[in-house]
Amino acid sequence: MNASKRRQLQREHRPENIARRLAETPRPQRLSDMVLGGIDGCITTFAIASGAFGAGLSPLVVLALGLANLLADGISMAVSNYEAVNAQQRFADNARRIEEEHIHLVPEGEREEIRQIFANKGFSGQNLEHIVDTVTANRGLWIDTMLTEEYGLSGTPPDPLASAWWTFIAFIVVGAIPLLPFLVPALDFSRQFIVSSLLAALVFFSIGLVKGWIYHSSPLRAGMKTLLLGGCAAAVAYLVGNGMQRAFGAI
Repeated sequence: MNASKRRQLQREHRPENIARRLAETPRPQRLSDMVLGGIDGCITTFAIASGAFGAGLSPLVVLALGLANLLADGISMAVSNYEAVNAQQRFADNARRIEEEHIHLVPEGEREEIRQIFANKGFSGQNLEHIVDTVTANRGLWIDTMLTEEYGLSGTPPDPLASAWWTFIAFIVVGAIPLLPFLVPALDFSRQFIVSSLLAALVFFSIGLVKGWIYHSSPLRAGMKTLLLGGCAAAVAYLVGNGMQRAFGAI
């Protein structure tokens, strides 16, 4: 670690900076929603382009199918993500109600759960009892601790609408990129497909780079992995389209 990075970390871990950071309300991470929508959008439209090119269809067919699937699948992805996140939210709400009821009906049993949770973390004796007393003295902290430790739930409540929105936007914006060359009539179908392939490859690689950079893993490796996954999906679509064309002739 270089000296400037070390100094930056030291500044971030001063008591006043730590207190300010912990006082902030955690923001939901939208990267997973955007990556989900972006990758699926690009795969969807480029797979259509690959299959149509392999089957010998026209650029107009690529545009028609691509735009129709872009909108329909974008809405489908958004709805699916909304339902998934909404299910998580309902689970968290139900778990909170259960813990509130248990604390009301069997408080000593819930205190024992807190005691065993922190005992498993290595606390014992007076230190353990002090932690138990502190946690159970605050009903909100008590419930939040049980949700985190027993159910593995995050303290940041999920937002189904926001997740659906960002998935839809990423799907539409990124998914439209492989279709752009087919809007250029000056290029023949082969050149349109080549440019579309290059754009799709750039998109897949860029998404992987961003993932690697944000999650502090190797950006190059993440980029190549995402590019390989997207390329495999497109290759399957091309082979299916080409196989149909060979089997049944011009479509």
